[in-house]
Amino acid sequence: MKAAVFAKHGLELREVSQPQPKAGEVLVRVRYAGLNRRDLTRAPGDEGTVPGMDWAGELAHDVAGETGLKAGEPVMCMGAGGYAEYAVSSCVLPLPKGMALKQAAVLPLALLTMHDALIGNGRLQRGESVLIQGASSGVGLMGLQIAKLMGARLAIGSSRRAEHRARLKEYGADLAVDTNDARWADEVLDATGGKGVDLVIDQVSGNIFNATQKATAITGRIVNVGRLGGMSAELDFNLHALRRIQYIGVTFRTRTRDEVKAIAARMRGDLWPALEAGKLRLPIDREFALAEAEAAQAHMRANRHFGKIVLQA
Repeated sequence: MKAAVFAKHGLELREVSQPQPKAGEVLVRVRYAGLNRRDLTRAPGDEGTVPGMDWAGELAHDVAGETGLKAGEPVMCMGAGGYAEYAVSSCVLPLPKGMALKQAAVLPLALLTMHDALIGNGRLQRGESVLIQGASSGVGLMGLQIAKLMGARLAIGSSRRAEHRARLKEYGADLAVDTNDARWADEVLDATGGKGVDLVIDQVSGNIFNATQKATAITGRIVNVGRLGGMSAELDFNLHALRRIQYIGVTFRTRTRDEVKAIAARMRGDLWPALEAGKLRLPIDREFALAEAEAAQAHMRANRHFGKIVLQA
């Protein structure tokens, strides 16, 4: 099969062996794969590895018979190795009714990440206020929509690009703030009557984290989802203590297969009717062919896209 793999310099389209599903996994004929920030990260020894964390296609083989679906049925998946004609996954979801494969391909990671961050770990309650840091990414846009769907009174999104902030209201934001503006935390405080937001979903971290703490309510929660602004920064421990903030870290990298399946089941219970009604969606910024995977990742690195980038396999 053809796959885009990490090579010495970027990604290359190569002929590789088709993956074989193990117990609890399924084999899927990939039609579209969504790009995610994690795909840009590579470590020593990754040469020859196929990136790609979510995709959609048709079920080719179900070893464990766990999906309740038959070969040939459309599915969307989360896992690894999606930049290929075939991929295996243990996290397989049926296609929501009426949804195209291209749209489905960009949803799994965003749905599971943000439902888990907002509801599972963030413990969002109806009537609370939420700030999504890095809201113009696909995952961020999904976070805004889920927050409003699950009853957030006020949803605030951040983006450093004016043209992106202008579009956040289309996806549920009541207010869009520019974290390049030194007064952005004061703007959040003003919008919440001086209190600060009850919950922050932080995809940025880095050197704006202390301002994020300032924008968080006393006894509020910050869920650390991403670190686009940097892996480390100076932390104002006194501010953290004064505001009595609960700081919660999440990632799928240290979760077991059973934990991921449980997260997927909870997400389906809360969000599936809205998905099938077309109430949760993500914009496709640009589509590339599988052979153009390196160009697709370059487009993501440029940070000018709004929403998701897809590869057609």
